[in-house]
Amino acid sequence: MTPNPHLRNEPMQHGAHDLGQAPLVVYAVHGRGQQPEFMAEVAHRIARPETAYLLPSADNSSWYPESFLKPLAHNEPLLGHALAAVDTHLARISEQGVPAERTVLMGFSQGACLLAEYLLRTGRRFAGAALLTGGYLGPEEKSWSADGKSFDGMPVLLATSARDEWVPLTRVHATTESFVELGASVRLHVDDDPEHRINDDFIGHIQKLFDTITTRR
Repeated sequence: MTPNPHLRNEPMQHGAHDLGQAPLVVYAVHGRGQQPEFMAEVAHRIARPETAYLLPSADNSSWYPESFLKPLAHNEPLLGHALAAVDTHLARISEQGVPAERTVLMGFSQGACLLAEYLLRTGRRFAGAALLTGGYLGPEEKSWSADGKSFDGMPVLLATSARDEWVPLTRVHATTESFVELGASVRLHVDDDPEHRINDDFIGHIQKLFDTITTRR
């Protein structure tokens, strides 16, 4: 079996040092051409020092090679490796005594696409998810509701710009509808920022998401 290239580097830990004691543990996935330090800076801007972050690193700074709108086969085998790496890292968080009810998934751009695909494929429920400028993969819109999965009210934030050149707004809307179909409690934020970035409005919505999750708990 070919080794998973996305598991060559250990995830970086940021924020609260003890994952088992942190009120929230955020698995934060960077975008194409970025490093875990990018998500560490996002964590700094969120300003929740009691939160722990686990920051994975993509092989050669890319989780899969082509656009997320290409046929899935065009992004294999790296897409399969990336999804398996997410599964492995989340299992490690669980092994450190952190239940899914205290685990948040957060990704930007390619990282948001990867996490959207992972969540919709698996139907696994976590404390919440923040998908920042991303959507599920593949050239066609599709329904994910045929096999009985349910997120049972899991809070999900999708944030994007109507002017983003990499992620079409139509796919963000389709991804939003998919999470709603599967029972998630979804907040969609769309602005007109011309830059492909995590702006201050995104940060404010992430802070609200984290507050919602901790209040529920």
